[in-house]
Amino acid sequence: MDFFTPIVDDPYTFGQIAAANSLSDVYAKGGRPVTALNIICFPSDKMDMSILHDILLGGLDKMKEAGVLLLGGHSVADDEMKYGLSVTGVIHPDRVVRNRGARPGDRLILTKPLGTGIVNTALKAKMAGPGLVEKSIRTMATLNRAASEAMMETEGVHACTDITGFGFLGHAAEMIEGGDAGFVIHASKIPLFEEVREFVEMGILPGGLYRNRDFRMSIVGIEPGCPGWVADVLFDPQTSGGLLIAVAAPSAEALLSRLHEKGVAEAAVVGEVVDAPAGRITVI
Repeated sequence: MDFFTPIVDDPYTFGQIAAANSLSDVYAKGGRPVTALNIICFPSDKMDMSILHDILLGGLDKMKEAGVLLLGGHSVADDEMKYGLSVTGVIHPDRVVRNRGARPGDRLILTKPLGTGIVNTALKAKMAGPGLVEKSIRTMATLNRAASEAMMETEGVHACTDITGFGFLGHAAEMIEGGDAGFVIHASKIPLFEEVREFVEMGILPGGLYRNRDFRMSIVGIEPGCPGWVADVLFDPQTSGGLLIAVAAPSAEALLSRLHEKGVAEAAVVGEVVDAPAGRITVI
């Protein structure tokens, strides 16, 4: 289950993004979402009901795209609008992909670019251009279905998580914290919205970025070769971000090719799993 407040002005688009975000957890496990319930908080005494209609329509269209049946839901009157889904999916118990289990020698593949939190912050400040906003919206509204299907068609996948509110490094940290492996991340290989550099250097950053950095910096080492603005983007809280997949090295190119064939165009190998230092992430 996941829901949140609007991050874009258009209600239909907000509905699509919120639904895609809610479906993502099932995709990250390698599952197939089957049914969903709407969760809506709406200030009916302050906003026109047509706004609610468009939010729910956006969510419904995204569920139809995913092949998910909407069974119903629940709504409450609330001064702050929120929308999301409670999703049920299916997978064979022997095929569940968990967020732990990455092995030394694995390659790490990220399937969507980073920077949506910074773009949303710039949008609120009326500083983000229409081209960048459109690109960010398209990314957030894209289902992780194709990426999940490619993952499940590939041998040697050991772990996966979806990148959302804790940012890239926050969710990567969950994959290795307290374990016997670590990550080396190549900053130059990370797909990201290059346009956000200006906003980062101006200090237009979401509050969640600072919280993510404060929480996880104790197990993260940023090498001098990583530009400062890129390091900030790696902590940026994402909405409906991509999958981070740990896959055996011999299968990495096959998975990457499969992702590209399925239209996951910006998927890239961004690092590798190492045996030391265990429980730490090094960004070079």
